[in-house]
Amino acid sequence: MRVKCVICDKIEPIEDQSFVAKRLRNRPIHTYMCNDCSNRISEKTQARIETGNFKFYRKRSEKDDW
Repeated sequence: MRVKCVICDKIEPIEDQSFVAKRLRNRPIHTYMCNDCSNRISEKTQARIETGNFKFYRKRSEKDDW
């Protein structure tokens, strides 16, 4: 199966029976990102987290003593 990276438009072959290929076939909302772009984004995100200016907007779960 040939897939195209959503960021850099590089076309890469992946195995037809791999988890990524099955996910792309069965759920069209999922997109493919090549390893280079994925690594670049994770490095830049980690650098932003280390500066202290990065905020996680995650909902805090309150403990329920039910």
